[in-house]
Amino acid sequence: MSSVDGHVILGRGFVGSSVRGRVMVSIVAVTACAVLVFTVPLAIAVDRIYRDGAVACLERDAIWAAASLSGGTGGAPDRLVTLHPPSHGVHVGVYSPLGRRVHGSGPALSPGAASSRDGSLHRGVEGGNLAVFAPVVQGGTVREVVRAWMPWDPVADSTMLAWLLLAAVGAVVVALAALLAWRVAGRVATPLERLTASAQALGSGDFSIRPECTGIREADAAWQALATTAGRLGALLERERRFSTAVSHQLRTPLTALVLGLDTAQSLDDQGRGRALVTALRRAEHLGDTIEDLLRLARETHHQADIVEVEGLLNDIARRHRDAIGEAGRRLTVRCEAGLPPVSASAAAVAQIMGTLMDNALVHGRGEVRLSATDVGAGVALEVGDDGPGPAGDGDAVFGTVRRDGQRHGIGMPLARSLAEAEGGRLLLRRPGPRPVFSLLLPACEPLPATDAGSCESLPGRSTVN
Repeated sequence: MSSVDGHVILGRGFVGSSVRGRVMVSIVAVTACAVLVFTVPLAIAVDRIYRDGAVACLERDAIWAAASLSGGTGGAPDRLVTLHPPSHGVHVGVYSPLGRRVHGSGPALSPGAASSRDGSLHRGVEGGNLAVFAPVVQGGTVREVVRAWMPWDPVADSTMLAWLLLAAVGAVVVALAALLAWRVAGRVATPLERLTASAQALGSGDFSIRPECTGIREADAAWQALATTAGRLGALLERERRFSTAVSHQLRTPLTALVLGLDTAQSLDDQGRGRALVTALRRAEHLGDTIEDLLRLARETHHQADIVEVEGLLNDIARRHRDAIGEAGRRLTVRCEAGLPPVSASAAAVAQIMGTLMDNALVHGRGEVRLSATDVGAGVALEVGDDGPGPAGDGDAVFGTVRRDGQRHGIGMPLARSLAEAEGGRLLLRRPGPRPVFSLLLPACEPLPATDAGSCESLPGRSTVN
């Protein structure tokens, strides 16, 4: 068990509250707090309203009764009822200043009535009843005390009923908030859950992820980012597969030639064996250059174009293939226009592309091999041509792995075209044949100081064309 960012991790899973639960708890908690904030003061106000209403009713009846008695009707309880009948549910009793009941209804002794000897109006709960005590003053002396009272239970019951109604309304509000929270939480959590499932599928190798429109900007942005990442990873893995296949093809041919040459050397005399060893060393050197270029291409995870001088590039390509062309009894001619700007491309990629074109001219072509560089306005065209009949079919067929007749091409040319496109260039068959010409178009950099026109030379092979 370990902890990451405050989450407890058990195995591969996270233990903690979900987004759905957090959203629901948050909304319900906020709603409950809002209900409490409004209902608690309202409940207190309702309690005071019912209490004050009952007290006001008792005070009115007590004051009317005391006024009647102070007008000379003392000792006549029937007079009280006649002058001002008490309100519904209100009972009236007359007490002496010592708190003893004289007539009317109420307890025999009332401490509240005795407290009104000071001539003030008193109120309170006495014996389970809400009572108001009004003194009867005659000649500046408290002669009697009127006690108006009603049972406290009806007032408490009315208050409790109002409280229950407020509680029911609050519960309904919280329940509606919980329902709304459940729907909102589902709307928020469901896209994230599907996003998590898609991310797990991406980790399992499924790159067919399509972004969903959820109506939530952040979730839509995450979907779009995941789909874009899936597409890039899929394209990257597909490119790596094609590259691995192409690399195996590029290495297999020179390696086979090297092995066959060494095997043949075993049956030759000393002089022939020496020439075979020289050829094997040259092939091994060429194979090493190819491996180095392929490794550089494989390491270029983040593509960054190089500034490649065209003159030096042509001379290096000619150096690599001069001996092989000479051994085949053919001639290599290099022509470079004066003042060509450098090109913006990976040097390793350009070397692989031109190497493939030179090998194609050597294996499938005839006669003189021509390597040239010309200015085409916004870029530079590196061209390889020979005197052969040229490839069969249209210009794009040579860059496919399967011909129209069902036979397979090598994958050197398709790899060369894909490398050219990755460098922002274009590889095409400018002239199908006879005397075919392949052209690699690369974007030019800012022009540098012009080079001498004769800097590129014609490099003859070891023997000339027939």
